[in-house]
Amino acid sequence: MELTWHGHSTWHVTLDDTTLLIDPFFDNPHTDLEPEDVETPEFVLLTHGHADHIAHAGEFADATLVATPEIAGYAEAELGFEDTVGMNLGGTVACGNAFVTMHRADHTNGLNTGYEHEVGMPAGFVISEHRPTLSSDDDAGTTFYHAGDTGLMTEMRDVIGEYLEPDAAAVPAGDHFTMGPTQAAIAVDWLDVDHAFPMHYDTFPPVEIDTDRFVDEVAATGSDANVEVLDGDETFTLE
Repeated sequence: MELTWHGHSTWHVTLDDTTLLIDPFFDNPHTDLEPEDVETPEFVLLTHGHADHIAHAGEFADATLVATPEIAGYAEAELGFEDTVGMNLGGTVACGNAFVTMHRADHTNGLNTGYEHEVGMPAGFVISEHRPTLSSDDDAGTTFYHAGDTGLMTEMRDVIGEYLEPDAAAVPAGDHFTMGPTQAAIAVDWLDVDHAFPMHYDTFPPVEIDTDRFVDEVAATGSDANVEVLDGDETFTLE
């Protein structure tokens, strides 16, 4: 599985021949790319409706969109998507060679920056090679958790880490609107991942942080996770 961070919460995930783009927002200082520079993926995944997560979704309207039914309906009506999958929290859908499980995120939700329309629960995504199961001893293969915009929540310890078993997690660490370095580090420890990526930082003044704080806080939890602080548009291969 190849994981490319385009800054903020924007990730491009490649699993075999399947490509997924999460929360496309290229107006951030960690990427040199414009939306037109990015090849349209097979699937666009949206965690919620805030502008810094859906701003450039419409540039990829030829893809299949995966989101909550509320966001999927908005994408059909306003963003030009003709092929959408409206799923909900706890569900798993097949997206090409990948299985995408939606989980809750502790955050608010709304469309764009006016916040005048409530559009259901925000979410995170767990992307796996195989469908999650308890009844088989088969290895689930590599699994990546994109936490979306969230605060620290015990579901990371009790459900996502325990049962969905991600190998790697991208967690918001910029503080103010989401977890800061300390709570993000606790999330990494609870998730028991091998690799942790900070995201949702340095885009705007309120979320500017020193990522060394996140590295130090993860170490302070006793976690064995390797913290991967990626440069914008850098790719990490998860094996």
